Amino acid sequence: MAWRSRVATDPNLDCSKLILNPYCQPQLTYSSNIMQTINRFLYGPTPEEKIRAWQTKIRAEQRTLDREMRQLDTATSKARQSVKQLATKGDVKSARILAREVVRSNKQKDRLSVSKARLGSISTQLSQQLAMSKVTGSLQRSTEIMKLSNSLIRLPQITQTMREMSMEMTKAGIMEEMLEDTLAMDEDEELEEEADAEVDKVLFDLTNGKLGQAGSVRTELPPSQEADMEDEETERAMEQYRQQLNGLLSG
Repeated sequence: MAWRSRVATDPNLDCSKLILNPYCQPQLTYSSNIMQTINRFLYGPTPEEKIRAWQTKIRAEQRTLDREMRQLDTATSKARQSVKQLATKGDVKSARILAREVVRSNKQKDRLSVSKARLGSISTQLSQQLAMSKVTGSLQRSTEIMKLSNSLIRLPQITQTMREMSMEMTKAGIMEEMLEDTLAMDEDEELEEEADAEVDKVLFDLTNGKLGQAGSVRTELPPSQEADMEDEETERAMEQYRQQLNGLLSG
């Protein structure tokens, strides 16, 4: 108790000579915290703090992509049911239109899944950077992180976060300044071919293999079936699914 009383009341006590004494530890810890605060103010966050902050952002973006993939699954499932209903009625034209949106959503889900995996790869690379920084004292340049970031910055859902992280990593010396590729890919022809395949598959499943080519099915219905084409409920449902999928795809 005498030591505790003296530490509390004697401002001139030199704890550097009493480092093994437990009553000096609070004073030493307090001094260490002050130095860390000063260093952070003068030199910014430490390499470890930077990496932890980036990994936190990465986990948040991965959760965002998971949520979007679940929404796509729900909307696509409903759209598939509508495609089957339209194909059963023989309205191949409308079925093809909606099937094209299904194909787009499938491709978008693939992109989101790949992007989530790439975010995970960046996080792993950052963990390796952290281990190296404890030896070298600084973060090292990584072409792998730069390549992964360059592929992710074009994904609308995470563009803003990736821009911010890329700028921070460039300042930290991990990356060079990126030249963003803004060229858009024209996938209309490929999508049309895949939509045809989607309709073919649906028709094949519904007719037990009797119909497997969309081109072999008439796009105009006999007079007795014209009422089905004018079914307002079906049309509204199709338009609703199209709008929902388009909203998710334009995210």
